[in-house]
Amino acid sequence: MRLLTLIGLTISLQLHLAGAANSFAGSNLYYAPGIRPDTRTTLLDGLQSAGLKVLRVWLDGQSFTQKGTDIDPFPDLEPSKICNGDASCYDDTVLERLDDFMIDSQAHGIKLIITMHSFNALQAGDVYGAEFGTGFFYEQDAPQKAFDARLVHILNHVHKTLGRPWKELSGYIFGFEAENEAMIGKGQQYIQQHQQWQCDRAQTIRGQLGDNSGILVMTGGESFLTESVQPDWLKCAALDLISIHAYGVGDLQTSALKPFVQQAQAAGKKLIMEEWGACFFNTENNNCPNGDALPTDARNANIKAFAGAITGAGLPWLYWEVIPNADPHDGSDYEIGIGGPSWSTLQGVAQAASQAPGAFDFSQFLL
Repeated sequence: MRLLTLIGLTISLQLHLAGAANSFAGSNLYYAPGIRPDTRTTLLDGLQSAGLKVLRVWLDGQSFTQKGTDIDPFPDLEPSKICNGDASCYDDTVLERLDDFMIDSQAHGIKLIITMHSFNALQAGDVYGAEFGTGFFYEQDAPQKAFDARLVHILNHVHKTLGRPWKELSGYIFGFEAENEAMIGKGQQYIQQHQQWQCDRAQTIRGQLGDNSGILVMTGGESFLTESVQPDWLKCAALDLISIHAYGVGDLQTSALKPFVQQAQAAGKKLIMEEWGACFFNTENNNCPNGDALPTDARNANIKAFAGAITGAGLPWLYWEVIPNADPHDGSDYEIGIGGPSWSTLQGVAQAASQAPGAFDFSQFLL
């Protein structure tokens, strides 16, 4: 009887694994709207060769070379003042650059995550930071209403080639998130006290997308694991996908991640490791401003270990970040250049992720 029970459990487990959707991997490139067509081809060909399925891009303006990549500069969406819904005020250059980008990415089997703002820009004094700072922006009604108008503008941007608004482009866009690492500079307690900000923004996005758009509403991550998964976000009906950002070695362990996977499953939400990386320097992995270079074998071992732990927890992941050129080893160096010393290692772990069972089914959202 016991033998039959064990056999039954084994068969059940095998059937469960056989029926489970596989995981996947992707990458980030915050300055993607600025890269030139030939560089874009290099990037997308490389991502495709690694089986990477999603690329996360930002809308922050850039005016000069980033991470050794020559770019065509582009301004912020709101370059000089808060537009507050005035269509003539927004500079849609960045959106039109991404119109071109998503055509090419889709042809390579890659969808985009659109990060609609960043705490980085707010803290650096963009139009919202200059007017409201990094506190009132999250606390007062006026900036939230103005920011919601920005989100609505982006979602209703009509693709210059396809002739349809972005909110309808599920074949090209994986997800929308209001802000990269919202409130990250304010500390974990502040984030806990202002969880509603994230849900309110998600409701604005959901109000434009509707309930069956085929595009996910996401959070944009925080600075580490426990900060990234807030309890009220698991209860927010407008949110589909909670984004984890983690660079500390303690967070990049299967045993640390699994309890959060279980929490999300119980709440009917999805999780993604949206940012992680292996530091180029011989410093603590989550404190990577500069230092001596790690031996390539040691860094590659870290990449394998971290990716294996994330994949082992059933989480899809996006690496921070793959770049289309040789890594110049600027400060906070997690970058991996296509064709560089760690590129084949990243290709290998990404391909392994696509063959591994996932804790969440994303199959309808991938190409």
